[in-house]
Amino acid sequence: MTEELRLKPLLITGLPGVPGWNLFHWFQKRWPGLVVGIRPPDNQKANVPGSVGIDARDGHLLVDLFEKHQFGAVIDASGNCALKACECDPALSDLLNCQFGVHVAKLAQEYGSRLVRLSSDLVYSGDDSHTAPYREEEEPDPVTEYGKSMMKAEVLIGEIKPDCHILRIPLPMGLTPGGHAGAIDWIEWRFRNGRPATLYFDEKRSPIHKDDLAKVVEWILLEGPIPPGIYHCGGPRDVSLYQIAQIINAVGGYDPGLLGGCMRIEAGPLPPRAGDVTISSQKLLQYIPAGLIRPWPMDSRLVPDGVQWHRLVDRSTWGGGHQIHPLLIDGKYIE
Repeated sequence: MTEELRLKPLLITGLPGVPGWNLFHWFQKRWPGLVVGIRPPDNQKANVPGSVGIDARDGHLLVDLFEKHQFGAVIDASGNCALKACECDPALSDLLNCQFGVHVAKLAQEYGSRLVRLSSDLVYSGDDSHTAPYREEEEPDPVTEYGKSMMKAEVLIGEIKPDCHILRIPLPMGLTPGGHAGAIDWIEWRFRNGRPATLYFDEKRSPIHKDDLAKVVEWILLEGPIPPGIYHCGGPRDVSLYQIAQIINAVGGYDPGLLGGCMRIEAGPLPPRAGDVTISSQKLLQYIPAGLIRPWPMDSRLVPDGVQWHRLVDRSTWGGGHQIHPLLIDGKYIE
């Protein structure tokens, strides 16, 4: 995307999720009046100025939107990462995680729009026999319907729009309009309401700050040249889901007794859980400025060193709690 495309409208799909919601607000600040976001019609919490309610089944409305705005670029963050819901309804998973994105790609190709598609690290299984981290050339082997749909979308979108960029992202660390759809806000929502949360010791991810993801997407669109293709886009620090919950529990000042941990095999068969799906982003890093993607959490003093860390750590170091936003979303250091 060249500099003159700043003057053309930008479409962002998937407003209910962490990536879409935060990318929408990031680009609205930079291109005021030129950003259009897509949300489900019944999602009133994502009903903000600049958003349009479109059901994934209403393809003609998407066509009308492209015809009206002639988008210079599209950031497709569509999908539903609710693993159990996808597992129970494979057809719905295919619609939301694949077919809608395929339709977006077809229209981007037809209207000459640049396309960045957000995929997932859950196209991999994290099988215990695999040595992490994953690299782009390794064959996907998803264990969930969500992962299978996202993998299928990668293939079809790449065929339809060969010049697109597909970013496999891990957990993006930010908030959602609904207040409990992302990793941070779901876990904090449970702690804040006095509800227990059990997370997995052996599911590991490479989280990325929401703003760092936005900077990567902006770099791809505006700066380049980055060759089209699939790229891993994760942070340089790997943590387990249990460690993520430990960090949120301690930094938020919540009751340590609310956090439980287990191996993923103990969680039952539905939905199936991935294991160590940490990813290497070296392929992408050669094209973007050094330090653009930061570790999460940013401050190494917030990285747990054991299963009891959230109980034993001195929380007065950061003021005793209620520091989720500055430390875990904005990525600041402890002062």
